[in-house]
Amino acid sequence: MTQTPNFDLTGKVAIVTGASRGIGEAIARAYAQAGASVVLSSRKQEALEQVARSIQEAGGTALAVAAHTGSQEAVQALVARTLEAFGGVDILVNNAATNPHFGPILTAEESQWDKILDVNVKGYFRTVKACVESMGSRGGGKIINMASIAGKRPQPGMGIYCVSKAGVIMLTEVLAVELAELNIQVNAIAPGFVKTRFSSAIWSNPQINQAVLRTIPQRRMAAPEELTGIALYLAAPASDFTTGATFLVDGGQYVSSGLSL
Repeated sequence: MTQTPNFDLTGKVAIVTGASRGIGEAIARAYAQAGASVVLSSRKQEALEQVARSIQEAGGTALAVAAHTGSQEAVQALVARTLEAFGGVDILVNNAATNPHFGPILTAEESQWDKILDVNVKGYFRTVKACVESMGSRGGGKIINMASIAGKRPQPGMGIYCVSKAGVIMLTEVLAVELAELNIQVNAIAPGFVKTRFSSAIWSNPQINQAVLRTIPQRRMAAPEELTGIALYLAAPASDFTTGATFLVDGGQYVSSGLSL
């Protein structure tokens, strides 16, 4: 008899970074609806508190803990607060990211390289390192790293960001191999263009927006909630034999030539 895939997160504890808005907020809400206790993290406590209250009012369990993933001390404090409140960590979603440079890659300053790589790649490493001990002691865990189509295909004006997201994909694969013995599955989600504040420089400019939409077969950007299905699968027991994979959620952009049929 075939077993029905299990998407229930009851009793699980999830940390979601970059959770005050956009994709991170949508994923945190989905996990809470599936039964998880969710720890919301980003840089600003006030914005996190608003999301946490909304989740609680809907019947979920949420805790807001401000932390900058560019700081090792802040990451350690985030995990310590999670252990204090809920006793452990089962799921980690690395979603916090930054992109202070837009334009040809050779116009970037060293400081912009440092900032992007420190948050987008080393920040993921920091949070994983801080969570692994708890996950291992609980018999395993799930790590979901937010990559991007930009890590698979160059995007105009986003060169350093592309490099950082390619790094996230390889980091995911390395961790999947190294953490398999602890029964920790590590996967990445690579969204295409999602309509969030983070991408507003694109969709708020009509000329750039239309150029982008022409490369997407579905001719639209995604809503943040359209990332929650794959995020729930990767956090749930249903994905216990899935590790080291990168899942594109891009409306067909990666496989498209960009030509209209």
